[in-house]
Amino acid sequence: MTLHHTPDNHDYAAELADVKARVHVAEASCGRAGAGVQILVATKAWTADAAVSSVRAGARLVGESRMQELAEKGEALRDAGAVIHVIGQLQRNKAAIAVEYAACVQTVDTLKLAERLSRLCVEAQRDLQVMIQVNVSGEESKAGCAPDEALVFAAAVQALPALEVVGFMTIGLNSPEEADVRAGYARLRAIRDEALISSERGSIDLSSAWHLSMGMSNDLEWAIAEGATMVRVGTAVMGMRD
Repeated sequence: MTLHHTPDNHDYAAELADVKARVHVAEASCGRAGAGVQILVATKAWTADAAVSSVRAGARLVGESRMQELAEKGEALRDAGAVIHVIGQLQRNKAAIAVEYAACVQTVDTLKLAERLSRLCVEAQRDLQVMIQVNVSGEESKAGCAPDEALVFAAAVQALPALEVVGFMTIGLNSPEEADVRAGYARLRAIRDEALISSERGSIDLSSAWHLSMGMSNDLEWAIAEGATMVRVGTAVMGMRD
């Protein structure tokens, strides 16, 4: 596993400022000015030094995808004050690493994984925030539960000890067509809205599941227009890999 370094002159603060400006403009453009969309910096395949540098530049939320990398970088990131989210597909046999370092696992898409996380958290005497990953694009290459199963699945996860469902996550359709990509994001928003409405009616308990983690460096504006509360950016802050 080769991790990438950023050039010594890479200006993380300037890159992060540019992303924040994009987010603010996107919020205002769709009538969500001041919505407070959160920026999570994806540090997959970057060295611990590079990841920590992004945190020191102001990136409070950091996303890791590979548990082998998280095991190597987790302590340094935590010491730097990062709030770590798991944003890559998580295998059950690597769940202990996520429980050790992460504040949130955004990629829960099977009950077996959720049950494993729950057991580990009970043993560790800690709570864990999770998001339900939904495959809104229908692409076989993408993980996530089916949209029509998401609500029932989310309620089952919420019922497990030590887990709190705080929202829904998706990876957008791999397409340059704005309307097609936004349709998927709108589908996720509809699932979230149904979860909150059902909670108000008392039929399920998903009142904490208000987050929508969707949108990346290339399409964050489209995601924000469809209601994203968190966008996951990598290259826009970290730069291009070697």
